[in-house]
Amino acid sequence: MNKQPTAILLLSDGTVFYGKSFGKRGTATGEICFNTGMTGYQEVFTDPSYYGQIVIMNNVHVGNYGVKDTDVESATVKIQGLIGRNLEELYSRKQAKGSLETYLNDNGIVSIEDIDTRVLVEHIRNAGAMNCIISSEITEVEQLKAELAKVPSMKGLELASKVSTNEAYEVGNADSQIKIAVVDYGVKSNILKCMTDRGAHVKVFPATATVSEMKTFNPSGYFISNGPGDPGAMGYAVDTLKEILQENKPVFGICLGHQLLALAHNIPTYKMHHGHRGLNHPVKNVISGKCEITTQNHGFGVDPEAVKNNPDIEITHVNLNDNSIEGIRVKGKKAFSVQYHPESFPGPHDSRYLFDEFIEMVK
Repeated sequence: MNKQPTAILLLSDGTVFYGKSFGKRGTATGEICFNTGMTGYQEVFTDPSYYGQIVIMNNVHVGNYGVKDTDVESATVKIQGLIGRNLEELYSRKQAKGSLETYLNDNGIVSIEDIDTRVLVEHIRNAGAMNCIISSEITEVEQLKAELAKVPSMKGLELASKVSTNEAYEVGNADSQIKIAVVDYGVKSNILKCMTDRGAHVKVFPATATVSEMKTFNPSGYFISNGPGDPGAMGYAVDTLKEILQENKPVFGICLGHQLLALAHNIPTYKMHHGHRGLNHPVKNVISGKCEITTQNHGFGVDPEAVKNNPDIEITHVNLNDNSIEGIRVKGKKAFSVQYHPESFPGPHDSRYLFDEFIEMVK
């Protein structure tokens, strides 16, 4: 086997790691973050919420079960770059359609392997999320620093409109009486599937669609999707949601949708130290008293004190690792949201009941 070309990873605090190139040869920049999931790497790569980010996969082997056309959350890979310990070219799953190496090459994703991801993740946990650059073509660290200096901070960055659909489209049973308007800020395909599997007729609207446009669908309820970027930079989306809430129809928000529901009630959001990303985050439903193991992917959160002090908002879910706010509902309205991802592919499926509750609310 030929020796792989050397690649360099540079963090904005000056930390440098040397590894081997994997996937496309080139240079990639973005905010570095890490995912703790042991499976579901293809779903991570195609999740629109990761747009603008370079992802460290904590699991030591990534790519060992190959890739498959159906294991996706959107039509294209959304991460800017990939970092791993062992990114595998060989795979063992009979159903797989190809290798991770080919998949990343075909999608133009610059990656680096042979990195001590334990050391790197510990560094990010301590220092916090920051921008980084990967390159298998630039070998001078000073030149990499100059390129990295051009990359904007994730704080203040509006990215949802960049991953949203350009045209409205419909999925599900067109004869269904359960009609849900989805505002697409980066919606995952399995979120739509969780609604259509429950009998809903769903119409997905672009991020910049007006409420008047959505009302032509005559929806029974509204869904506010997940997505990338800083919710604090999405004044247009907050205004849209405020108008939706005046319809007094059921509203369900996930992740970015949760943050927007908070902002619509004058609850600020903030950039987290290093965010929550993985398949193993414990959350308590404070209404039922039950705990859930959840899938998460977010770098922003809602201000806990502002939530507690808002007379119009009830806290429904809290994170058992750091007590951050994981779910809220609006008093006097059929409007609620969670910070995590209850559709959760490939799993766990503890939180799917939220889709049942939303559909029942719509009915």
